[in-house]
Amino acid sequence: MTSQPTLNKTGNDPGGPGEPGAEGSGLQAGLKNRHLSMIAIGGVIGAGLFVGSSSGIATAGPGILLSYALVGTLVVLVMRMLGEMSAANPTSGSFSAHADRALGSWAGFSIGWLYWFFWVVVLAVEATAGAVILEGWIPAVPQWGWALIVMVVLTATNLVSVGSYGEFEFWFAGIKVVAIAAFIVIGGLAVFGLLPGVDSEQAGLSNLTEHGGFLPNGAGAILTGVLLVVFSFMGSEIATLAAGESENPQQAVTKATNSIIWRVAVFYLGSIAVVVSLLPWDSKAISKDGSYVAALDSLGIAHAGQIMNFIVLTSVLSCLNSGLYTASRMAFSLGQRGDAPKAFARTTSNGVPRTAILASVAFGFVAVFFNYKFPDSVFLFLVNSSGAVALFVWLVICFSQLRMRKIIKAEAPEKLVVKMWLYPYLTWATAGLIVFILGYMLTDTEHDGRQTILLSLLVAAVVLVIAFVKKGVRGGRPAADAPQAQGEERSEVSAG
Repeated sequence: MTSQPTLNKTGNDPGGPGEPGAEGSGLQAGLKNRHLSMIAIGGVIGAGLFVGSSSGIATAGPGILLSYALVGTLVVLVMRMLGEMSAANPTSGSFSAHADRALGSWAGFSIGWLYWFFWVVVLAVEATAGAVILEGWIPAVPQWGWALIVMVVLTATNLVSVGSYGEFEFWFAGIKVVAIAAFIVIGGLAVFGLLPGVDSEQAGLSNLTEHGGFLPNGAGAILTGVLLVVFSFMGSEIATLAAGESENPQQAVTKATNSIIWRVAVFYLGSIAVVVSLLPWDSKAISKDGSYVAALDSLGIAHAGQIMNFIVLTSVLSCLNSGLYTASRMAFSLGQRGDAPKAFARTTSNGVPRTAILASVAFGFVAVFFNYKFPDSVFLFLVNSSGAVALFVWLVICFSQLRMRKIIKAEAPEKLVVKMWLYPYLTWATAGLIVFILGYMLTDTEHDGRQTILLSLLVAAVVLVIAFVKKGVRGGRPAADAPQAQGEERSEVSAG
């Protein structure tokens, strides 16, 4: 296995800018501590929280809180494992690079390309969602025009420098965080009758148990709710990829990992609890207007729909910004390891992997075209076939951590600054829960769970075949051959 890219702070590159293998080439430490902090906080808040929670509430009632708690616990455990590996060896490839070393080149290749595929499809989904909102405000520009504009603007942002990405994401994420915090505070006051002008008979904790009880559709609805909300958590791992371009990667990863519990508890469980307390779960307004808009409307806040549209648009732009960044850094890492074209591993003088960015956004543009031209065929296939990638990524993280703990302890035990709890038992339990959710998806025909898992498995199988064919043709890079230089290079960067 080839070594991971050496992080270059100064930009001096005697071997040519970004040339794979050249000493001092590669990404630069352009992200500040405040960037990483906000990326870590905002990364867990996806647009899916705002627009997708209404279907979960309709399915499970107030019991959707248990669905969010179950998935949130899963994310906390997975992030703890990823944090352990990434704190010991921060890299732009994150879990793909860890899987490469722990499980073999086939694992790093497969999960890296699947993750890239997921995010470039997300680019099209989010660009279209943002275009719908913008067209509603300025109808003179068609939807496809708005989709093109937001894609071009954010591509330009990512091409300038990693610092410009970090600055944009700082403000995008900041708006999301402030909006949800304000929603929780205002909604919480209303629930306890401390906000003037709110119908006390409608808002209150009684909404959690009345209208059919806490589990109006039975305990089985909790698992169905899990399938509906699990994908809204994708993005929590972005902080571990971005940490590779920060001034102190180890500290950034440790901080992001340790704060994941309160981030999930506050932003997901807290805000959803407010929604189902302000309104009865079976309120027609939730399904008609969306959960958060309906909740704001119930408080008598003027222009609640437009306020939420602005917040959703911010979330969409944040997701686009981070999606392009994440896809390009994964492509860069794959290029560094010889699992993608070498051009992907070349960087500009500013440390930007320009070719990787342009390749990622090019596929995003193609997906946007499919969304407008073939929305019910080609694009639907792309969305469904990438739908279970989050669970695949989490499962690979589990198996990687089982082996990487032994590797780290043997080579550099002092780097275990973050440790997975109750290793290896909790790791195995987490992996078992993920496999159970994947299996349960096969029984879900009402919400397309079966179709999603089957198409995702089909794409994963194709990528795996390519990985093993590549390994057979070029020769594998066994996990045991992974050099210790990875950790040594990264330690030098942290110390610098």
